[in-house]
Amino acid sequence: MATIFSRIVAGEIPCHKVAEDEEFFAFLDINPVAKGHTLVIPKKEIDYLFDLDDALLGRMMAFAKRVAHAQEAAIPCKRVGVAVMGLEVPHAHIHLIPITKESDMYFGGEKLTISQEELASIAALIKKAYK
Repeated sequence: MATIFSRIVAGEIPCHKVAEDEEFFAFLDINPVAKGHTLVIPKKEIDYLFDLDDALLGRMMAFAKRVAHAQEAAIPCKRVGVAVMGLEVPHAHIHLIPITKESDMYFGGEKLTISQEELASIAALIKKAYK
């Protein structure tokens, strides 16, 4: 059975996509810890990030780097933080989170509530800045 992320890539479940290439897909997290919180995934369904072969992992990080630069251009922040947890969805993914302080990456607290309209606007800003 396909993961929810594979279903998002296939277009079966809507998302706020910010970037895509042949191998990778980036979209806004629907339960963000910060404005612009983005997930980067390989299109190939692999459960654990560190099970990706070295070459694929390297290309994924290069893709994530381009997404992070777009986030920095679109969302006021000091940096884009990176987190790998991967316990909720059995599909490798990287969290890219615009931050101004380390506590902005706290996953244990209340998530932001952002309207679909604002998510669409944020996604459009990041997508426009993506190169």
